[in-house]
Amino acid sequence: MNADEFADLTHNCCGSSLNRRNFLKAAALPAAVSVLGNAPGLRIVGDEPAAAPDSESLVTSLYKSLNEKQQAQICLPFNHQKQFEVQNNWHITKARIGRDFTPEQQDLIKQIFLGLHSPEYRHAVLEQVAWDTDEEGLEDCSIALFGRPGEQDFEFVLTGRHVTRRCDGNSLDGTAFGGPLFYGHQAGKYFDEKPTHPGNVYWYQAKRANEVFQMLDGKQRKTALLHKARPEQGTKTVKLTGKTKELPGIPIEGLSPDQKEHVRKVLADVLAPFREKDATEAMKLIEPDQFGHLHLAFYKAIDLGNDGIWDVWQIEGPAALIFFRGEPHVHAYIHIRKHPLA
Repeated sequence: MNADEFADLTHNCCGSSLNRRNFLKAAALPAAVSVLGNAPGLRIVGDEPAAAPDSESLVTSLYKSLNEKQQAQICLPFNHQKQFEVQNNWHITKARIGRDFTPEQQDLIKQIFLGLHSPEYRHAVLEQVAWDTDEEGLEDCSIALFGRPGEQDFEFVLTGRHVTRRCDGNSLDGTAFGGPLFYGHQAGKYFDEKPTHPGNVYWYQAKRANEVFQMLDGKQRKTALLHKARPEQGTKTVKLTGKTKELPGIPIEGLSPDQKEHVRKVLADVLAPFREKDATEAMKLIEPDQFGHLHLAFYKAIDLGNDGIWDVWQIEGPAALIFFRGEPHVHAYIHIRKHPLA
């Protein structure tokens, strides 16, 4: 599919021509350097100020701006059960950003969201959210605030279709991103994507993972290629086992140095959309204590196009899980914590 054909496709599935053009522009741009120096970005040059407030400061400003009704809608105690949930399509509270918040508060929420992403990806991700919500974008999403930002431990959580993002100011020690994340994308007009996933913002991650598979020899492939992946069950999807052995797939510790380095590139690609300090923290929780215990698995039960490019794959360790499902379109989960044995 060429650029003109993709533009025609987007014209039929979304309402705003401006967003469609921006999204096409993002998908067509060449690779950019990721926050970790390895991943191909979808670079859009933005006009963010050089010293914009960080997302944590903006969360505090948002919290202070809430009236009593808004506080009752979205404020919950720290360590509330909802704080640790994740779904592929959900609203953590009944409040909607576009309906229950003032224009100034909506802008604060947008800036919090953008600030949680790397400059190379933030606008492409914002366009993806707009795309997957029929152009409603963040206005259709919901938020919750746990604890008291600016005063004690807190966490900001934003949820919607194909998006769960968190900002906790490191209130949860040893937990990357403040808990499990979800990201996804239904690119194009149809719910079921084509085998090559044209226009999908996140498919580059699967392509990188499949490069590792191509590096494996015959015996290694037999170990790494399994039949059926885990079911997608919301929060249960990313439940961590604490196990260092008997995890699905091939153990990373047995790979050659060049194969291990390519696994690191997969991890860098997965973390590339997120702001540098969160991506760096996540890698520190993996390296060095967990890296050797990671297992890489690919699943052949779902192979769109029967092309041997595995649409479903995962990386799992005792306290880390990246689960990527590219059928019928991309759904992906991240959950990374401190190694329980470290």
